[in-house]
Amino acid sequence: MNNNSDSCQVPKSINQLISKCEADYSLLSEEQQSFEPGWINETTQTYSSSIHQAFIYQSSNKLDTYIYVGDYGTYNGDGYVYEFRGSLSNLRSNLSQLHQLEWIDEQTRAVIIQMSLYNPNVEMFTSATFLVEFLSSGGVYPTSRFEPLYFRGQSALSS
Repeated sequence: MNNNSDSCQVPKSINQLISKCEADYSLLSEEQQSFEPGWINETTQTYSSSIHQAFIYQSSNKLDTYIYVGDYGTYNGDGYVYEFRGSLSNLRSNLSQLHQLEWIDEQTRAVIIQMSLYNPNVEMFTSATFLVEFLSSGGVYPTSRFEPLYFRGQSALSS
């Protein structure tokens, strides 16, 4: 989730001391524009489709996500998404490239990692959500939530 870069203006009387400021996150100031990799409007380099897709703004309807309430903000489920798919070497390469392209930058206000896990031994799904909120004060606030879902019933092993 990126915050719009024009969300905070430094008063002229103190701009010699402070060159820029970052406003607190707000649903109203959320960036909703798509970019090329590196947060620019045009690029001359070629990137993989998963890298390119990470800079495309997507709505919660398209992503099939929901509003997420953190301790410092409420996030509407829209945003810029990187899907962890593929081989471990490709994932490492892509994450390294996203780091070099500053995918998470000073405009980022939250990173949400969601995953579903299944343990067939106990017939349990677990939804895990990790949230890192980046505060305008420079603080970083991580939280996590785990939601288990058990399937009780006759299994193929008990017959």
